[in-house]
Amino acid sequence: MITSLALIFLVGLSMAAICKKIYLPRIIGMMVTGLVLDPYVLDLFDPSILGISSELRSIALIIILIKAGLSLDLKDLKQVGRPAILMSFVPASFELLAFIAFGPMLLPITRLEAAIMGAVLGAVSPAVVVPRMVELLEERRGTDKSIPQMIIACSSLDDVYVIVLFTAFCNMAKGGGVNLLTFADVPISIVLGIVLGSLSGILMGRFFELVHKKGGSIRNSYKTILVLGAAFLMMAIEGWVESFVSVSGLLAVMSMACAMKMSCDSSVGKDLAGKFGKLWMAAEVLLFVLVGAAVDIRYTMEAGIMAILAILIALAFRSLGVFLCMIGTKLNKKEKLYCILCHIPKATVQAAIGSVPLSMGLPCGNMVLSVAVLSIIITAPIGAWAMDIGKSRLLTRER
Repeated sequence: MITSLALIFLVGLSMAAICKKIYLPRIIGMMVTGLVLDPYVLDLFDPSILGISSELRSIALIIILIKAGLSLDLKDLKQVGRPAILMSFVPASFELLAFIAFGPMLLPITRLEAAIMGAVLGAVSPAVVVPRMVELLEERRGTDKSIPQMIIACSSLDDVYVIVLFTAFCNMAKGGGVNLLTFADVPISIVLGIVLGSLSGILMGRFFELVHKKGGSIRNSYKTILVLGAAFLMMAIEGWVESFVSVSGLLAVMSMACAMKMSCDSSVGKDLAGKFGKLWMAAEVLLFVLVGAAVDIRYTMEAGIMAILAILIALAFRSLGVFLCMIGTKLNKKEKLYCILCHIPKATVQAAIGSVPLSMGLPCGNMVLSVAVLSIIITAPIGAWAMDIGKSRLLTRER
């Protein structure tokens, strides 16, 4: 495992630096590192590191979500209102409908199997999108109209919505029934995640303030460890109660960081944001190299041209959904275009659930995994590149 970690950091950072030199997103170099070193190409990774790959990716995602929560201002988020709510489910629904309509025409799958595929591919990748939105917050680019705040919020909600639909469709494919209570999991998961995270964040913020008032002090490094431990607990609670009620762990983590920032001195939030920014430097490499390693390049050959066409049609429908969500807002054409670009990348959710239909023994399993792999390879680098290039050309810096 030690050798694998050395390869992840040394080769991953080197490839990221090379990509930056040739004006490509750093994540392309990291994902290529994972693709080349994974078991399906050079097979240089120890099986033990691959065995805990999903947990390591979750840790990296938790770190950037805490950083995002500490950077968010709820007053700005309230100003966004309707578009943020609509973008949490409308674009994904449009993409899902595109797969249901066109999937059976282009690929050897049924309508239900197309719905499963659409649910797998319907989620935008918070791992690609959120770090870039945090950069926009720090650069104060697009913040006058709360664009990064809106994208951060809807990218997390979008994942909850899609995963619930995926579970429902898989249950139907196995011969099980689906009732309205299945779909009620979406609002329940969102509300409980926000409530759990907010209460935890308020308690932690008050604890830090209480210690300070009594003349004590907690080093920022210890605060960072405490916050990280609480975030891990939020994610664990999601697993503990999933058989009784749905709770979004990712939303709980971001809500906790946001509530904690509001409950204690502003300097604490700023210091912690700096600490988690440094942690993200290592976590980013770990996340994207392991996402690349989770991609089985062999399945891309099975997908073919028709799969690429299906992905592009679905993205066109998704873009239409994003555009409709922004009707009536104060955003200009360039800002609306940037919001559309932010909904291109696929990676995190597709790497996590793309192989589930295959492991369940569903006839569409191989095809779903093939298209999921292809979507990551196509959309993650293109989406990241488009956001990096577009931010200076499409968004204005707040003065």
